[in-house]
Order: sequence, then C-alpha cells, then structure tokens
Amino acid sequence: MKISKILGYTLLALILVAGIGFLYVKNIAAGSKPDWDPETYVSVKANDLEFSVDVRGDAANTPVILLHGFPEAAVMWDKFMDELVVKNYYAIAPNQRGYSSGARPADVEEYGIEYLASDIMAIADELGLKKFHLVGHDWGAVVGWKLAADHPDRIISYSAISVPHIDSFTKAYREDPEQFEASGYIRFFQKSMLPEFALANNDYEKLKSIWTSHEDAEIDHYLNIFGQEGALTAVINWYRANFSAFEGDIVVGQAKVPTTFIWGNGDRAIKRSGVDETRDLVDADYQFIEMDATHWIIQEEYEALTGHILAHMEKYSGAESSGGEEPVSE
Repeated sequence: MKISKILGYTLLALILVAGIGFLYVKNIAAGSKPDWDPETYVSVKANDLEFSVDVRGDAANTPVILLHGFPEAAVMWDKFMDELVVKNYYAIAPNQRGYSSGARPADVEEYGIEYLASDIMAIADELGLKKFHLVGHDWGAVVGWKLAADHPDRIISYSAISVPHIDSFTKAYREDPEQFEASGYIRFFQKSMLPEFALANNDYEKLKSIWTSHEDAEIDHYLNIFGQEGALTAVINWYRANFSAFEGDIVVGQAKVPTTFIWGNGDRAIKRSGVDETRDLVDADYQFIEMDATHWIIQEEYEALTGHILAHMEKYSGAESSGGEEPVSE
C-alpha cells in the first residue's frame, strides 16, 4: 500500500513538473509584447488583413516593391529606400504576413506561398501600382520567384537576393546531401512550439546571434516585432505551410521577367547546387552575380549590392518608359 502511494505521488509530481515546464516553454515561445507597428508606416488593407507598409517617395515615379525575409522585416531596406527616393523611384516595403500586427492568421495553411504572393499583388493594387520593379531577399526572394512566374505582366524587373529559384532550391534539398544538411533548421521548424522557444529563450539570445552584421537599431526593431504575442509562431509558419515544396509537391515554374540573382558564396544555408540550376528556370533576360558575402549581403556589402540592383532596374526602366524592346538574354 505504501509503495503504491509513493508511486502515485511520484507520478503526480512528475506530471506537475511537466505541466510547469510546458507552461514555461509555452510562455517564452508565445511572446508577451503588445502589438506594435512603426509609426511612420502606412496601413494598407489587403486580403482582409492590415499590413504595415513603409512607403517613400513620389507616387508618380516608377514603383519598387522590396520584400524582406526571415528573421528580418521591412526595416532591412531602410537605407536603400532613401537612396531609391533620391534616384526618383517610389519605394514600397511591406511588413509581410505574420510580421504586421494586423496580418497574423491563426491557421498554418494561410501562410502558404499562394497567400504570401497574393498579399503583395493586393498591396500593389491598393496602392494603384500597375507595374513595378521587384526586389526580394531570403523568403522575400521566394515570394518574388512566385510573382515573377505568375505576374510577368505586372513586374518590370526582378532582383532576387540570396535564395535561388525555389524549384531549384527544393530540388537541391532533395538531391544534394550538402544542401539537405544545411537545411536542417527547416526540418526543426516543423516542430510545434520548440522552434519559437529556441529562438526566444534567454531574451532572444539565439535570434540576436543570427544578426551578426546588423546595427543595434535594426536589431531593436526586429525584437519589437518578434517579441509580440504570436509573432514568432506566425513567421515560422511560413516554413511549416510551405514544407511540401521541399518534398516536391509545390512547383512555381518558370520566371518570366528580366531577372538578376545575387548570391553570397559564404552563405551557410544556401549551397551552390540550387544556385547553378536557377538559370534554367528563368525564361527572360538573366544575370547571375556571385559575391564574397554571407546571407546578409545588404548589411555586409551595401554599396556593391545596391549598385547591382540599381543597374538592373535602370536597364529596364528605360525600356519600360520608352516602350523599347527588352535586352537579349545573357
């Protein structure tokens, strides 16, 4: 009788400890900061969500939409947006689905690539943009590849940074052991709650360690977003909702707009196998630029990177305004 009581109390204690541990992990993973969006951004309603969008310049000028990746936000384009305005562009950088406080659906499925791409077209429509240049980094580049395949009539030129065409990247994931190993974090992100806890634990120590080339003000901005309740889950849901692409179940298809793809050869997450085959997935003028940089190219090689992007846009802005023909593919 005494043994059974001891076992019962032990089991109860273990359940209690496990429950407390679960609540601790859940609390850290969930975030606790109140909703926040930068005061200088405008609110744009698209797909029944409210997006916080950084808009700068004269709306009469040629538009440029800039798409951030993970774990960053629209503020990554801050310096470049000012430069775009000086060069007579109309610059638009949205905090995308999950990053804007008013655009965090609860269902994982609502972070699928078709929703992410639709958001950008809906924002463009709300802002009255008939045609625009497109620039994307990391997950923003993935969304850009989808847009370049589906909406070539709306996109003047596309500049993809760091991430190759998603069909090429996911093929490399399946066939190249080196890329599969480098993408281990993507498989970890399929777990529930643990990825959020890993990134947020100890005052977001892991996230802070990722931003090796970022300035303090930029990091503080990111923490104000990722610390909000539900924000980390929302942004990691991009990986969960689109994991079937890595299994070959999502195919974006040929990009059909003039494209420059810029990759840092020191990128630990993106290996060369997916990079090399991107050329075959662009049915338009294509340029590949390899840089001596890591994943964070805009922070490490700002002048060189933005110089390439501006040259690409200027090449096609002229053709767009004059009605001239596109340059021959390289």
